[in-house]
Amino acid sequence: MYHAVRYLYLHGFASGPSSTKGVAFERHFAARGLVIERLDLRVPSLEHLRLSAMIETVGAALGERAVLIGSSLGALTAARVAERDPRVAAVVLLAPAFELAQRWRAMLGAEWDAWQRTGWRDVTDYTTGRPARVDFGFVEDAAAIDVGLPRIDVPALVLHGVRDDVVPVESSRAFARAHPHARLVELDDGHELVASLPALLAETDAFLAALPG
Repeated sequence: MYHAVRYLYLHGFASGPSSTKGVAFERHFAARGLVIERLDLRVPSLEHLRLSAMIETVGAALGERAVLIGSSLGALTAARVAERDPRVAAVVLLAPAFELAQRWRAMLGAEWDAWQRTGWRDVTDYTTGRPARVDFGFVEDAAAIDVGLPRIDVPALVLHGVRDDVVPVESSRAFARAHPHARLVELDDGHELVASLPALLAETDAFLAALPG
């Protein structure tokens, strides 16, 4: 397992650094003497969230070498950072939100048109449980960056629920087929993967232990 590196946890959309999975990963690995830093990727704010700003925030936190663990939008961010920054040594991707803008446009239909017309979409802020909103610039920015599947050359562990109705598991299957260094583990779970936390932690344990020192 790497010890002379930074381990960074990247939360998902409308979530935050105190997410259930982020805290679980931090506590699990702290008991093993490994520090996982939970980044705040609500940048520049939830209302004006930008994938480009998330990528910049992660880049600034990498140090000399880093392993990235990301959930959903955080996993997409991790993969996009890994494909462009050689300081990333490995990634753990939980239900990665590949091809986000493309999927959302197909999924939302008329709601997408309303979002573009009004400039705002109502969401739930998972950190507070309260209503919030995100501007249309978020998906415009993501569409410009997130073109096709990320292409990375470092070891990757991908964990995805087969009952995920937010990000279909097929996107992770396609990613794994295209990346010889990627291993996909399919779980009997939905998008949040909270019910699969023991499996997430065990698989990550084994993955990190197998990395060259």
